[in-house]
Amino acid sequence: MGEKKRKKIKTIKVDVDKCNGCRACEVACSAFHAAPKYSSNNPARSRIRVIREPLKDIYVPVYAGEHARAECMGRDKYTIDGKEYDECSFCRASCPSRDLFKEPDSGLPLKCDMCESDPELKQPLCVQWCITDALVYEEREEEVEEAAAGEELDTGLEALADKYGLDKIMEAVARMAVAKKG
Repeated sequence: MGEKKRKKIKTIKVDVDKCNGCRACEVACSAFHAAPKYSSNNPARSRIRVIREPLKDIYVPVYAGEHARAECMGRDKYTIDGKEYDECSFCRASCPSRDLFKEPDSGLPLKCDMCESDPELKQPLCVQWCITDALVYEEREEEVEEAAAGEELDTGLEALADKYGLDKIMEAVARMAVAKKG
């Protein structure tokens, strides 16, 4: 086990009542994550998705979280303005039971990285482009137990290799290396 350290936690607070479904967050995110950056726009590569019910005018921005190796056991139902939704509708994880938050070419899971870049952005682009302030960027410090150096990366790579196979991971890394050079 690692030692306890103070870590900056970055989050995006979502106010569903303010979202008008414009999907500017999806466009900005997919353009930022294109290779090369801003060269294309494919919302299927976006790390944020607007779940919508247009007849009731309900829009829920959901951003990608951790990859889940297995389907969850919960199948609770939620009723919002008379329409029934299951837990998967608002889940932030990519998992075997659905294609949301998976890279369209490779099928590898996507995760929100808060638009990490060099130079660093003050806020993720989805927050910057949200004209209704439905998305608000927040930072706070928390005391967390830090994994030993490289342990988290090893665990993540092992999980991806188990799920998708080493060849698919290697192909994705090769594509990313070529995109970074170009």
